[in-house]
Amino acid sequence: MYVRNRMTANPYVVAPDATVAETLELMRSKKIRRVPVVKSGKLVGIITERQLLEVSPSPATSLSIFEINYLLSKTKIESLMSKDVVSVTPGTLLEEAALKMREYDIGGLPVVDQEKVVGIITETDIFDSFIEIMGLKDQGSRIAVELEDDKPGVLAQVAGTIASFDLNITHLAVFRNELIVRINTINVHDIIEELKKNGFRVISIIKNE
Repeated sequence: MYVRNRMTANPYVVAPDATVAETLELMRSKKIRRVPVVKSGKLVGIITERQLLEVSPSPATSLSIFEINYLLSKTKIESLMSKDVVSVTPGTLLEEAALKMREYDIGGLPVVDQEKVVGIITETDIFDSFIEIMGLKDQGSRIAVELEDDKPGVLAQVAGTIASFDLNITHLAVFRNELIVRINTINVHDIIEELKKNGFRVISIIKNE
């Protein structure tokens, strides 16, 4: 799966000379937490809600509401934005985008194509993709089978066992020593017994009706 499949296309952007007040209002009205900063069609920075809140006066300030509004209306985004922006392209693999977010400890990445911002992908998009890939909302059963390091062909054998019941694997993943398969039925007693008969150790069974 690629970033283009999960990103929000045509995201909201601001110019470097946008004010803190304007940008905060945009974020709050559109319910977003980060905005790419664009100048002459090119990405020059990114600003987050956290950065804006850090420079906004606290409730304990001695400033009047008029003074606060004045400061927020005069402070430009270019003085606060992150200029060394980590970005991806639409053709970046989703797992590569997730790795970048983890490595740089950031919650979202602008998506750039030929220097133009065409989208944004966030940690929420990554979470939603994981839920979809694992079929967590689908009806059926999740079966985890133990993997043995020195036993080849386990996937083919498990798939063959399931196919013998005229069923298909709808989702599949391998995590450490577990092979996790999801099938679209909750009637798995006979399948589990057949797996055990074939020498597999079933670690867990979760049914989603």
